[in-house]
Amino acid sequence: MSITLLFLSSNLKAEEKIRFNLKFGFIKGGEATMVISDTIFESKPAVHYYLAGRTTGLTDKLFEVNDVYESIVDPETMLPYKSIRNIKEGKYRYYNEVLYYHEADSIYSQRSGGRKVEPNLVDILTAFFYFRSSNFYENIKIGDVATMPSLHADKISDITIVYSGEETIRTKKGKMECYILSPVVDKGKVLMKSDGLKFYVSKEYNIPVLMEFDMKVGALKAVLKSYRVDGKKKLD
Repeated sequence: MSITLLFLSSNLKAEEKIRFNLKFGFIKGGEATMVISDTIFESKPAVHYYLAGRTTGLTDKLFEVNDVYESIVDPETMLPYKSIRNIKEGKYRYYNEVLYYHEADSIYSQRSGGRKVEPNLVDILTAFFYFRSSNFYENIKIGDVATMPSLHADKISDITIVYSGEETIRTKKGKMECYILSPVVDKGKVLMKSDGLKFYVSKEYNIPVLMEFDMKVGALKAVLKSYRVDGKKKLD
């Protein structure tokens, strides 16, 4: 069964900050931070998504990673106005800004210029936050999927998210009931397989508390470290 993804307003009123520890087995290999906040884009109200991930310690010495993704989205449709991808991995560098013109089904990329695209195109970070749509989990069944066209590294391909059920997981914050989402993406140079991702989303807080990545260099986990709203502790 396929689900049509509806983009609904998040009605965001407060800044949310979610921090993760990145672990290879029992070894801490890095940190990641997500920030969701209100902003203004071209005199219009908007939501700003920010995701930064970096290596630390021995991992940083072996292979330095400092990646930043940003998306500015329409708070009503949750479609992007603009996205930024700033990648620093070892000696590799990649930077691009993209503007989205959904009324004309087109984009303008700093790297490749303007072009026509599929309707309702999202970037990789906007797609990541799709599960916050308030209607997604209503009447959902195991095996149901949501598919959307996505722009990543200046290329367009479909992202499919499979709903894999519910599970209660143990965390340092206690037991949490979670929805399990399994994104299916182009495995590229990093993932071992295209379905090598699994996200555990807290039913109570509607945020990921655990993410698992089956990578070619080994299994990576992003484990929730803290969750704050307007600086106040929710999970810490």
